[in-house]
Order: sequence, then C-alpha cells, then structure tokens
Amino acid sequence: MERERPAEDDQVERLFAGLVSHGLIVPVDVHGIFGRGAVFEDVLRRVDEMIVRQSAEPAESLTFPPVIDRSVIQRTDYLDSFPQLAGLIYGFLGDHRDAHQLSGRVHRGEPWGELMSLTDVCLNPAACYPLYPTMTGVLPLAGRLVTMLNWVYRREPSPEPTRMQAFRVREFVRAGSPAMVLEWREAWIRRGLDLLRRLGLPAQTEVASDPFFGRVGAVLAEGQRAQQLKFEVVVPVVSDDHPTALCSFNYHQDHFGHAFDIHQDDGSVAHTACLGFGLERVVIALFRHHGFDPDSWPAEVRAEIWC
Repeated sequence: MERERPAEDDQVERLFAGLVSHGLIVPVDVHGIFGRGAVFEDVLRRVDEMIVRQSAEPAESLTFPPVIDRSVIQRTDYLDSFPQLAGLIYGFLGDHRDAHQLSGRVHRGEPWGELMSLTDVCLNPAACYPLYPTMTGVLPLAGRLVTMLNWVYRREPSPEPTRMQAFRVREFVRAGSPAMVLEWREAWIRRGLDLLRRLGLPAQTEVASDPFFGRVGAVLAEGQRAQQLKFEVVVPVVSDDHPTALCSFNYHQDHFGHAFDIHQDDGSVAHTACLGFGLERVVIALFRHHGFDPDSWPAEVRAEIWC
C-alpha cells in the first residue's frame, strides 16, 4: 500500500510549480538555488524600498559584496555554533603539475577537492557580519544605525522555495548602549509586524532561536529563547502549522562589541541589535497569499507596494 504523502510536501510542490509556471523563478539543478524573473525582481525591489521607508530615523547606507574576510566567522565563533551552514571558499593554489593532475581527475570523474586550498574569504553567512569589523573603535555619542542590502549564503539545500542557499536581506544594525539598542529593537518588532499585515499577510510574532548545531546547540537555543534575544515575524507560506519566518529581530548584547572592540564614548563595550527582512521570503509569501499575478492583488496591497 502506497504511503500517503504529507500535506506539506504537496503544498511545497504546488507553490514551487506555480512560481515556475508564471515565470517568477527559474529552477536549476541544485536545491535552494533558482533564478528570479523580472516580475519577481520588481516586487522585491519595491518591497525593499517600502521597508527602508519605515525607519523612524536616518540610517547610514552601506553595500558589501557577498564574500567576507574569513577571520570574521572565526572571531564571532560562527563555526562553533553553525558549522553546518558555513560556505567556505576554496581555490587552486598549485603549480602546473598540480593543474595537470586536477584536470585529469575532473575529466575522469574522480574526486579533486583535495587539490584545492582554503582561501582567506568565505561566503557571507549573515547580513550584518560585514559591518562589525568596520565599527572597531569608539562609537559616536548617539551610537550608530546602519542599513544594508546584502546577499547571504547558508548551506541548507531544500526543495522548499522559501529555504534558499543564497538570498537577500534588508538589514538594519543598531549599536550603542543597552537601553538605546533594546528600545530600537522593540519599536521595530511592532513596525515589522504592522508592515507585513499592511501587505495583507496573516503575520504573528514569536520568540525564536537560531539553528545552533548539535546537543550543545539545543542548550544555547533554549537560553536564547529564555532571554528573548530573538523574535521573528512569521507567516504561513507552505504550512499552516509551521509558519515561515519573514523577518527577525536579534539582540546580541555585547557579543560583537567584545569580538570587534566596539566601545561607547564612556569606554564601556557597545551592545548591538539587528533586524533583517528576508526579501525573497516576503515576496514568495505575497505570491502565496495573493496569487501569482500582481495585477490581481488586492487594491490596498498594491497601494502599499506601488505607492
């Protein structure tokens, strides 16, 4: 007797097939990687602009490439907490004899990874990471607020279209005293929830944790939830029982301040918080709830995006 397919699998397939058939995404042979069509990109750009307009105070705007100095993930202990997600970059550093050996192995279908060497850069695993090394030193009296639109890589291949290996995040980072950082984060949690609801999405907030690795990771995750260091705004996309996080709001305490020698003007270690909207996830949620043709979306939603 054939086992019944989980309902979530059917929802994943229907959503992915709809996005593909309407030219919104272009599939490739690797799970978690796909091209974006012109309509998808237009909605994404407009949603991003809408998010930026929600900031209650001016923010510095910076742009970073999708690769960062490998020492950043070492200084932040990323490989202790999330080794399963890291994307390290290897390159060929051999001589002509090694190159001949490499070519032969590739054409014979043999393993060739051992002929590559670890480089000094890696794929960026978190939208805020490129910023912290630039903050080393003493912050202005009012702290700093910076926004970025960054590509992020996480090695978690999946056929589920909202779980991508490479995606874009609209990020804001606040650095300063604990009071100013927490006040800013709390204001943005309310602002982010309101924004997604104005887009006609059934959004809710919940206390969350990061995907820490292993048995020790379970303890870290529970501590993160207990201290309410991470909140997410979630929306049902491929499952009503397990909604998808579209944005997150994280309080790092003084973790990055210590790691990168970031101080306030009184000499104390600075605290930081960040918020990030997963732009592809927001766009896919819009197509899931309003249909694959933006021209048919509710007028109030279109007014928010095409203002």
